[in-house]
Amino acid sequence: MSESSGPAHRPSAVAGPWSVPVLFRERRPRVVVKADLLPAVSVLGTLSLLSFPLAFAWSRLAPPERVRIVAADGTQGALELESWHRFDDLAVFGFLLLGLGIVVGVVVWLLRERRGPVVFLAAVLGVALAGALAMLLGVGWANSHYAVSSPPALGAVIELAPRLESWWVLLTGPLGVSIAYSLLATWNGRDDLGRRLG
Repeated sequence: MSESSGPAHRPSAVAGPWSVPVLFRERRPRVVVKADLLPAVSVLGTLSLLSFPLAFAWSRLAPPERVRIVAADGTQGALELESWHRFDDLAVFGFLLLGLGIVVGVVVWLLRERRGPVVFLAAVLGVALAGALAMLLGVGWANSHYAVSSPPALGAVIELAPRLESWWVLLTGPLGVSIAYSLLATWNGRDDLGRRLG
């Protein structure tokens, strides 16, 4: 009997580099929490400041609704198609917040040494907070921008300030962050998301 046919030379089912025991012995990176808490708070605070430019941009970009004064007591009558601007105001805010969320998701991903769920959640909460503050500030700034200084005359056409009538639009910002960050994490494909710079 030749040496190659003996049982000592048969390939082992557990000796290879891709065997099950070897795979189970590999150590996977753990989620870093304590070291990422302070950067997460910084991200949250910085993103809340973005509510000011977001609110200002919306208060100037959102279209006002034009109405006609139909009675001497100031009763307003709707003009044809002008009521559609109520949806336009919501859509403009939603697209601004979605764009902000996508940009924030990419920028936070570039913080390579802080990649992970802690900073990601801080980015999601920060964009949601910025959106809520921008919603309140933007409506106030729009009201002051389109304020009527004197009582309008009968038959005059005036512009009503843009308004936001649904809080559901605030979901677009966190959605943008989640989409951008998830796509980049999927494309990266590393267990530690590339935190190690080596």
